[in-house]
Amino acid sequence: MTGESVRSRTIGRRYELVGEISAGGMGQVWRGYDTVLDREVAIKLILPEAVSSAEHAEVLARRFRREARITARINHPGVPQVYDAVLDEDFTRLFLVMELVRGTPLTAFISQSTPLPVSWAAAVVAQICTVLSHAHAIPVVHRDLKPDNLMVAEDGTVKVLDFGIAAILRTDVTRLTATGLLMGTTRYMSPEQIQAIQVTPQSDLYAVGCILYELLAGRPVFQDSPRLMQQHLFEAPLPLRGFRPDVPADLEYLTLELLEKLPEQRPADAQEVFERLVPFLPSAGARPSGSERAPAGIPDPTRPYRNPCAPRRRPEQAVTEPPAEESVVSADEAVMAIKAAVDQSDDLLADDRFTQAADVLRSVLEPAAAALGADNHHVLSLRQRRAAILVIGGDFRRALPEFDRLAEAYARVAGPDDIETLGCRRQAALCRAELGQGTAALEQLRQVLARYRAAKGDGDETVLELRRDIGALLAAEGHVEDAVGVLQPLEQDLNLLYGPAHSLTREVRDLLARLRLTSG
Repeated sequence: MTGESVRSRTIGRRYELVGEISAGGMGQVWRGYDTVLDREVAIKLILPEAVSSAEHAEVLARRFRREARITARINHPGVPQVYDAVLDEDFTRLFLVMELVRGTPLTAFISQSTPLPVSWAAAVVAQICTVLSHAHAIPVVHRDLKPDNLMVAEDGTVKVLDFGIAAILRTDVTRLTATGLLMGTTRYMSPEQIQAIQVTPQSDLYAVGCILYELLAGRPVFQDSPRLMQQHLFEAPLPLRGFRPDVPADLEYLTLELLEKLPEQRPADAQEVFERLVPFLPSAGARPSGSERAPAGIPDPTRPYRNPCAPRRRPEQAVTEPPAEESVVSADEAVMAIKAAVDQSDDLLADDRFTQAADVLRSVLEPAAAALGADNHHVLSLRQRRAAILVIGGDFRRALPEFDRLAEAYARVAGPDDIETLGCRRQAALCRAELGQGTAALEQLRQVLARYRAAKGDGDETVLELRRDIGALLAAEGHVEDAVGVLQPLEQDLNLLYGPAHSLTREVRDLLARLRLTSG
């Protein structure tokens, strides 16, 4: 199945495929949408060679449902959930629908030239062990732990991906080609898996040892070669301190113990491994030393230990949205793409699919801005429409910075008193109010009101609505007397201009009645 054919597909009449995230040994992973719940999901397409027939696909689907029920019992934030298994229309391909995880793959942390700080390596593996302690208690064995299946989120949380997938596909069972070469990933595979002996929690611990060794050394325990399988079975790893003296002796000993050939010679369980890693973890409130400074561009996995139970970072520190896919288009193509995206977003809005409607518009923004200019009116109008959809969908956190940027853009193009400039500043203020930033929202609304009044006069509809907004926000912030001082003259003006039956007049009158009732 080619990328283009998948891109336009809807799986199981519910999941839309949007763009490929990655491709690996077990299949392609796509970003998609659950059209029923209006949320992003990850969709793994099991490669056709992994599904030998329609009957095999059905067996895999049944096996998935059994494994998914067990895996769901792990119930740990470090384990992304698998939601669904969907057979393709011809019953020969299996799609697994999963929670979409955004983060940095652990592979980005491995570098021989700049080894990872000891505390970082310990923090990553300690978090893996926390997840495994929950899984092994069920018991669920991952069977395929490796850096490709590990993600570090922006807050430093380690996510263990693909729990149960190896069991579904039986990839832990050794398969040989006609020439006798081992198939599958063996760099992190325990000796008992290579020999197709019973897989236990100690098999996951061997993989943990491989990962810890590679994080500290910047290179795998054994280099890929035709002898890799024999090395896992029979050869001892090189001691870490022979080429990295700053690794503590106890940490080296733990790493080598995890890599013992016999399962019974490894640590008893994941909890023991975690406890032995504790001395190498930073304590709560500790600041990084010079040797623990974060490598550029990757999240700090020690953060959950330095700042346990920390709140979400403030909006001004929040991570920006990942860039949309870029493509080069002409000006005419950009205008056509904008129209098509707007039409598609209209259809999605009709089904209350706000998240996807906003992302459809976002997908054409970058190429349109490149072709037409960032301040082109088509581009600004598209951005404004997308921000409004985010508000309708209740996503005020993403809408706020976009309205702020739009206000700056319109101010550059048409001036600070332009209607579009002021409209975006007003929307930004309302987003701030929804996010609990009442003082900042009031200040911004008052600034916008002053400019509108100067341009349009007291009888303008937007001026009257702004006065209502300010009065309602004052009331919400507990400034009842000030709110009445704003709303009472507003009610008188509305009676004169619109009459007592107008919807805005009734709204202000009802709000005043509630304020007087609660204030005694």
